[in-house]
Amino acid sequence: MPKTPHLNPLPLAEGRGGFFRSILLRRAPTPLRTARRPYRMAKLVLALWILSVAARLMFINQPYVDHWSWRQSDVAAIARNFYDGGFRFAYPQVDWAGDATGYVGTEFPILPFVAAICYKFVGIHEWIGRGQAVIFFAVSLPFFFLLVREIFGSTAAVWATFFFSFAPLNIFAGRSFMPDVPSLSLAIIGLYFFLRWTHDQKWTPLLLAAIAVSLSSLIKITSAVIFAPLAYLAVAGIADPGLTRGLLGVGRDPRSRLQLLLFIAITVVPSAAWYWHAYQIAERFYPHHFFGAGGFRIESLGWYWNIARQTATSSMTPVLVIMALIGFFVAPRGRYGRLFDSWLAAMILFVVALGYGNRHPWYQLPLVPVAAVFAGAACAFFASKIASRPAAIILSLLLTSSFAILSYVNSRPLYESSAAQLRDAGLELNKITPSDALIVAADMGDPTIFYYSQRKGWHFLEKDGIYAGVPSDSQGAIVNLEKLRRRGATHVVFTTNTFWWLDYYSEFAQHIAQSATVMAASPEFKVYKFDAGTK
Repeated sequence: MPKTPHLNPLPLAEGRGGFFRSILLRRAPTPLRTARRPYRMAKLVLALWILSVAARLMFINQPYVDHWSWRQSDVAAIARNFYDGGFRFAYPQVDWAGDATGYVGTEFPILPFVAAICYKFVGIHEWIGRGQAVIFFAVSLPFFFLLVREIFGSTAAVWATFFFSFAPLNIFAGRSFMPDVPSLSLAIIGLYFFLRWTHDQKWTPLLLAAIAVSLSSLIKITSAVIFAPLAYLAVAGIADPGLTRGLLGVGRDPRSRLQLLLFIAITVVPSAAWYWHAYQIAERFYPHHFFGAGGFRIESLGWYWNIARQTATSSMTPVLVIMALIGFFVAPRGRYGRLFDSWLAAMILFVVALGYGNRHPWYQLPLVPVAAVFAGAACAFFASKIASRPAAIILSLLLTSSFAILSYVNSRPLYESSAAQLRDAGLELNKITPSDALIVAADMGDPTIFYYSQRKGWHFLEKDGIYAGVPSDSQGAIVNLEKLRRRGATHVVFTTNTFWWLDYYSEFAQHIAQSATVMAASPEFKVYKFDAGTK
């Protein structure tokens, strides 16, 4: 069985050249290789870092009209409402609650809050929200490399960094105004520092790990899956009597037990407190919405097959998945060698248990680093078996080019506009309606109209504040619309994806014509204003 690289602490404050020295001390069979390999490796990792950040900076100021427009528009609306409404951090607010305040239960809103602070200095821009994900990714990438190197060696770490950096799902999520990449980045940083703690049991890495993991769970509660590899690291550390022998059990090292208890307290208590508060907010305020509620639902086998197919093709590419499958079987399983096995097992359980929630592809984002690590291990395995340097170079070029091409092909469609008509309608509403107008938007549940109009309103159809789908008949649409009019709705808007309602539901269209006047019309949208005194 291949020997697992020896864990050697790599203090971040080693000073200039410390990173290189750590490699020299650990991987230097000959003086010539000692002199050249670390600098070559460092340059390669730096190049990957620059290219991956540059990839995420492309179209950084794109409006929130891409394929994840609705999720980003919600986060952006919370940020703008902080900016406009007095920075009430504990009360995140959406736009689609009509005449109500719109307070909702959501993740710890540090990202929209920071964006709102930035708005005070430079104005409201999409790049501010998107840029946060880029920054978190950029900060976490060196820690990801170090984490993989500590377990599987430098060759596997470089390849894993490459796959992780350019997987389509990670590229697109890494420039989206959403909490997923910041949360995953913090989880990776926390995992690395926890690994360091299991080696030397010093307070500094433990506290850094606890803070990072705590913030990760606060920003996105689904990142709690990181506790599986954390638990594995703790148990694996216990197995070595020279290191973390006294973590558990009567009569063992009380300092280790105290450290671990403190870690649990820091990582669990803040999240428990915040999400209890968020639940209370959802209970007290219309639209009584808790982000992510309803995700815990086991679905049919066909549902999971679709998730697996999408993950293996468009989200990670077949190249990455095939290499990861090979790596799963050939990766060395020495001490700490099953760290990523435990993470993978937790993710599989997560996908099954939150079957309905995993209809959103970003829920599978934590699978990307796991797959990248196993793919890197596969590359390291093949590199150890190929004696010919030219053959190794040719195969490496084929692998990198095929993965890069597939990554580009699968990520490009995500940037294409799916909500431009909603943004255009919103901008028009901002021009032609008073600031206190209440909009009924036939928007298929996408709040982009509300964000760009800077108006409040309701999704149509509406039920308990939430988008209720397509009308079953004209009468149902009329009843729903009139209920919202009684609550103060002043305008109703249709876009290209709901124009067909006016053709298919003839009685409903007639009711609109009799009770409202067209204010603006284009091939993309149609805006009506309700006539005063009509029913």
